[in-house]
Amino acid sequence: MKVVFIGDIVGKPARTYLKEAFPSVKKDLDFVIANGENAAGGSSITPDTAKDLFNCGIDVITTGDHIFKKKESRDVLSKSDVIRPLNYGELAAGRGYLIKEVGSLKVGVINLLGRVFMQPVDCPFTAVKNVLEAIKKETKIIFVDIHAEATSEKLAMGYFLAGKVTAVIGTHTHIPTADERIINGFTAYITDAGMTGSFDSVLGREKHQIIERFLTNMPVRFNLAQEDVRIQGVLVEVDENTGAALSIKRIEYKKGNFAPVS
Repeated sequence: MKVVFIGDIVGKPARTYLKEAFPSVKKDLDFVIANGENAAGGSSITPDTAKDLFNCGIDVITTGDHIFKKKESRDVLSKSDVIRPLNYGELAAGRGYLIKEVGSLKVGVINLLGRVFMQPVDCPFTAVKNVLEAIKKETKIIFVDIHAEATSEKLAMGYFLAGKVTAVIGTHTHIPTADERIINGFTAYITDAGMTGSFDSVLGREKHQIIERFLTNMPVRFNLAQEDVRIQGVLVEVDENTGAALSIKRIEYKKGNFAPVS
């Protein structure tokens, strides 16, 4: 089974490029997960932006700390295969994991939010531990998006879930890391899957505005950058019988070159 996880999708430039490039890629894949917490204007997600992403061939959308910055996100969470971090707690809108059928198989997807240098939320380690056994009764193929700032927290989660889930994929920092590996011969891991958006930018935003903010310490509107849009993420090959990851490879698609480079 071939599963692609797409790194943080940043605004309309990323959605436009996904519409153009990704359908031709999807035909060779079995399942696609994407982090869409920056999909709507660079922050949160709306029904229309979620529809755009699902129409590209994405099966499940994960999110993160910006998910509730648009009120429309609650409607998306209640009516589509978009999940929010599990450790927001039981009273938050939406759900923190789902199990989706893929032909004769099922794939579980769990979303977690880190706490180091982030907003106060419930413990992600305890949250995932509390639901894991119930998910494993339904499927052996489980992907975890750990949306976090600290590399140490993401790596700790990778080791915590080693041998228990198919993959632990880090998101949030928009910069791909070169530490992809298979932990304990079972669990695919990478600290950050990267970003889908403009690379002539600072994390998808106009670079001159970011520089101005650093120079002046004054409030500046951060507009989305438009040039050199790319798709980044990872391709994970999965043993359908055991749920073990067989390989993990970083991927990147550039405009004018839809072949993976890594």
